[in-house]
Amino acid sequence: MSGENCFNVLDKIFIPKNKQDIENIKGYTIKYGNIVENGEIIDEVLVSYFKSPKSYTTENMCEINSHGGNVIVKKILEMCLKNGAELAEPGEFTKRAFINGRIDLLQAESVIDIINAKSEREAKTGIKQLEGFLSEKIAEIKKEIMDVMVNIEVVIDYPEYDVEDVTNKQVEDMLISVQDKLEKLEKSFDNGKIIKEGIKTVIVGRPNAGKSSLLNAILKEDRAIVTEFEGTTRDTIEEFVTINGIPLKLVDTAGIRKAKDEVEKIGIEKTKEMTKEAELVIAIFDSSEELTKEDMEILDLIKDKKTIIVLNKSDLPSKTNENDVRLKKASESIINISALNKKGIEGLYDEISKLFNLNEINLDHEIVITNLRHKNLINKANENVKKAKEALKQKMPLDIIAIFIKDILEDLGTITGEIATDDIIDEIFSKFCLGK
Repeated sequence: MSGENCFNVLDKIFIPKNKQDIENIKGYTIKYGNIVENGEIIDEVLVSYFKSPKSYTTENMCEINSHGGNVIVKKILEMCLKNGAELAEPGEFTKRAFINGRIDLLQAESVIDIINAKSEREAKTGIKQLEGFLSEKIAEIKKEIMDVMVNIEVVIDYPEYDVEDVTNKQVEDMLISVQDKLEKLEKSFDNGKIIKEGIKTVIVGRPNAGKSSLLNAILKEDRAIVTEFEGTTRDTIEEFVTINGIPLKLVDTAGIRKAKDEVEKIGIEKTKEMTKEAELVIAIFDSSEELTKEDMEILDLIKDKKTIIVLNKSDLPSKTNENDVRLKKASESIINISALNKKGIEGLYDEISKLFNLNEINLDHEIVITNLRHKNLINKANENVKKAKEALKQKMPLDIIAIFIKDILEDLGTITGEIATDDIIDEIFSKFCLGK
């Protein structure tokens, strides 16, 4: 519970073993006791006390730690509501922390990123934003702009001092510097998108090439059915797996061949469609056989795609190898594996890391944009920088240039929430689960 009256509500349902007036209880302390209704003990609990302003929301807060189980938790919640509490809205605790000035909007959004993280790198990026690294960078850019804006205002208000030429040079240097910083942040979104959303990866090949065996080997579980019969996989199977801290959305597809029935035909068409949409294609071929007509169709399908060619069944005598010019023409990344024996899988991970420069994403020394809202606003700010530079080049009056510069500050202020509208704030917090 959070709010001015949360201790009053707590006092109606909680009896500590050692009774104290709330004024004498220090913040960051835990008291042991019972939740009681009409003299009957409902549960044995621990209650944590946080006193304003030293709490998550900056308000008085308490946390009731009960034994697990939906029945007890639901009962305690009902008792809180019955005695004056109100059910929190989605993200309301974090929203209060933002409204009360403990965190900015960037940091508030990072909370949901941490909660929804699918990999350690994504969680680490969220933690860095919660700690304020991106907020500090935005503040640094804004200060650089404001230092020059002061001089612009002087020139506009007191033109008789004749310092416009000096100010123009300061504006030009500032805009070049700000543009460089904004472009670096904007480019970091490429890595941020990979960290947050993962790499959409499609495994494609003809029937019995080993697609499902490869998926099972990567997942280290029998997720897909593997038999000696062709056409076992008739629809897509999707799973997330983390490789070098980056999530891969793996899609096992129906084998490409001449369909034997309408269901298989639909599955094959879906395979082709998903291959076109994929960010990475793992094209698997049976190295114990010569390349077939279906294999050639796959090679045609993957041209111009970021592809790793996997020659499976390295445990059998080879009839197709990595020196085949038809394979080399389709991709420079060709590896040999035995999906059945789980040999060579690490080599596949290495190739994925190389293709997407995963080892170069250093979260210890880089600020990475993972949020599309932030990226779009940084892009908008950068466009206003370009407009200001063009206005300066056209020798327009400083008061015109100042309009574009103020727009840059507004874009940056919208990122951190200093001037964000209620609609934007409500939309962001609506993505949170209840409370938080």
